[in-house]
Amino acid sequence: MNNKKIRWGIIGLGNIANKFATDLASIENTELVAVASRNQQKAAEFAVRHNSKKAYNSYEKLAKDAEVDAVYIATPHSFHKAHALLCLQHKKAVLCEKPFAMNLQEVTEMIAVAKENNSLLMEALWTFFLPHFTYVLELVKNEKFGKLKKLEADFGFFTEFDETNRLFKKEVGGGSLLDIGIYPIFLALAALGKPDAIDASATFFENGADASCALIFHYEKATAILKSTLLEETKTEAVFTFDTAVVKINRQFHQPSSVVIIQNKKEEIINFDCRTIGYTYEIEHFNQLLRENKKESTLLTFDFSKSIIKTLDKVRKIIGLTYVW
Repeated sequence: MNNKKIRWGIIGLGNIANKFATDLASIENTELVAVASRNQQKAAEFAVRHNSKKAYNSYEKLAKDAEVDAVYIATPHSFHKAHALLCLQHKKAVLCEKPFAMNLQEVTEMIAVAKENNSLLMEALWTFFLPHFTYVLELVKNEKFGKLKKLEADFGFFTEFDETNRLFKKEVGGGSLLDIGIYPIFLALAALGKPDAIDASATFFENGADASCALIFHYEKATAILKSTLLEETKTEAVFTFDTAVVKINRQFHQPSSVVIIQNKKEEIINFDCRTIGYTYEIEHFNQLLRENKKESTLLTFDFSKSIIKTLDKVRKIIGLTYVW
């Protein structure tokens, strides 16, 4: 087996990057060699915390670093395309946080540049690789309990509105849809595919960022009822109703701590043990792709990422949400 050490760089050093770096350190033949922030002190502190050899105050310097094989991009949504292109043009493999970019046009350009430079590119949708999620998706595909008839999924939490907080800044893609609405949406697309029709409504903050979104995806023989909100704490559950059973991913369905409950003739509770934060699964998959000289994920494909962004674009059009950046 190819056990080549994969040397990582990280661009954008916020909360998610800290979690990613923590999990990165737990993986064999994997090393964090460089981190970059616009702020040198922040980069230096992050490097010390996560044992990175180098700390840059320039994303370009990291992209040019010959010691870096792969770059994890964790900057705000509106910068994903620019930072991905920067790294791809320097022949780096790129794992870019979700949403891949702001719209289909940007995602299409990113994929084209990856192909032009013969470089690996993947969207960092960590939930897609978590054991509990792959388990439930297999139940859908093998029809163990018959056809999936209904999916209900929500993601909501309350944070006091602060126009300086990235979460609420419309110009960087803030709001509920791109930040957390993507999780219920990707769940529906993975389980049921592209919907035949979409109903959508939203509420908005005073700056125009969406505060909440309520969605119904219509299929020929199924329905997905989805919700995202920054106005209230919700159960953040995913409930799959099949012909002969109900399968529930309990609280925080997007995280590895989730419990799967199967309600059939009797109730079965399945715990999925995860001894890391949960980013290890996507990192290990990406590492293996790189070792095998693959340029596209065999699981989270370009087509699936394009399906996600097309759906986000369609929802934005229905609710009247536009971005200027």
